[in-house]
Amino acid sequence: MTATGMPDARRWPVISALGIVQIFAWGSSYYLLAVFASPIAADTGWSLSWIVGGLSLGLFVAGMASPRVGEAIRHHGGKPVLALSALLLAAGLLILATAPVLPVFIAGWIVLGIGMGAGLYDAAFATLGGIYGREARSAITTLTLWGGFASTVCWPLSAFFIEHLGWRWSCAAYAAVQLGICLPLILFVLPGNGRDVPKVPVSGEAGIRLSPPERWAYLTMMAIMVLAGLTVTIVSVHLLTMLQGRGLSLAEAIALGALIGPAQVTARLVEMASGGRHHPIWTLAAAAGLSAVGLAVLALGLPLVGAAIFLYAAGNGIFSIARGALPLALFGAERYAPIMGRLARPSLIAQALAPTVGAVLLTTAGTDLTLKLLALLSAANIALVALLWKGTRPVAFA
Repeated sequence: MTATGMPDARRWPVISALGIVQIFAWGSSYYLLAVFASPIAADTGWSLSWIVGGLSLGLFVAGMASPRVGEAIRHHGGKPVLALSALLLAAGLLILATAPVLPVFIAGWIVLGIGMGAGLYDAAFATLGGIYGREARSAITTLTLWGGFASTVCWPLSAFFIEHLGWRWSCAAYAAVQLGICLPLILFVLPGNGRDVPKVPVSGEAGIRLSPPERWAYLTMMAIMVLAGLTVTIVSVHLLTMLQGRGLSLAEAIALGALIGPAQVTARLVEMASGGRHHPIWTLAAAAGLSAVGLAVLALGLPLVGAAIFLYAAGNGIFSIARGALPLALFGAERYAPIMGRLARPSLIAQALAPTVGAVLLTTAGTDLTLKLLALLSAANIALVALLWKGTRPVAFA
C-alpha cells in the first residue's frame, strides 16, 4: 500500500498508461523532426534550418511554461495538466499539418512547445510525485523505461506514416493518436493526486520556502541539469557529424549511434533491479561519472568508440531517473511539482540553444575541440555532484 492509499497492484495500469502517453508525447514532438524535417523541406521548399528551428523554439517555449506547469500540478494534480498537454500537442500537430506558409508552421511549434512543457518527463514525474508521494521513485524509474522506447517506436512509425500518407497527413495521424489514445488513457486510467494541497497564491519563489542548505541544493541541481541538457542535446544532434569528423563512414557512425538506446535501457534496468535501496544522489553520481568517462574516451581519440558511446548513453539513461528522483528526496512531495517546474526551465532553454551552440563549435573549433569541451562540461558536472553531496549531506543523507 502506498502513502496515498493506492494499492501497489494499481501502479502497473497507471505507469503503463503514462508510459504509453510518454512514448507518443516524445515521439510526436521532440523526436518528430528527426524523420519529418527532410520530407517537409522537399515538399515545401522551406529552409531546413528554419524547419529544425521549430523544435528549438518549442523547447524554449516549454522551458518558459514549465514553472506554471509545476504550480498547476501542485494545485490541481497532474491529470488535468497532462490532458491539456494531449490537447495542445494535437492542436499543434494539426497546425503543422495545415500550415500553408512557414510562419504558420513555426506558430504550430509554439503550441507544441506549451504541450511539451505540460506533458514530457518533468510534468510526468511531478504527476507521479503527486500520486505516490515519497514512494514515487520506483514509478519514475519504470516510466523512464517506457520513455526510452519513444524513438524506437515512433521513428519507424513516422517513416511508415510518411511513406503512405505524406508528412501533412502524418502530422494529422499523430494528432489523432493524441486524441484517440493518449487523452483517454489520461482521463480514464490516471488517478488524481490523492491528497489536498492548499491553494495559496504563488509569485516567483514565494510559494517555495527553502532553507539555506535546500537553496544550495536547488541551485546546484539547476546547474547540473543545465550542463547536462546542453551536453546531451549537442551530442544527440551532432553525434553522427562528430563521428564522421573522426574518420568513420556514415554507416559506421549510424551503427555506433544505435548503441545509445540499448545502453540507456540497460542502465535503467540495473537501476530498477537495485530496488531503490540507495539514495538517488548515488544514481546522479553514477550518471555523471559514466557520461564523463564516455565523453573523455571519445575526446582522447582512443580506439574504443563503441564502449565510449555505451558508457555515455548509460549515464544519460540513469540521469533521467536521477533528475526526477533526487528533487523528490531532497525537497519532499509537497514542494516537488513546483520545484520540478522551476528546475526544468533553464534546462529546456539550454536544450533549445544547444543545436546552434554545437553547430557553431563544430564549424569554428572542429570535432576534436568540441569533444574536449563536452568532456570538460561532463567533468564539471562531476564536481557539481560532489558539491551537492557535501552541501546537503547534513540534511538529506544522514
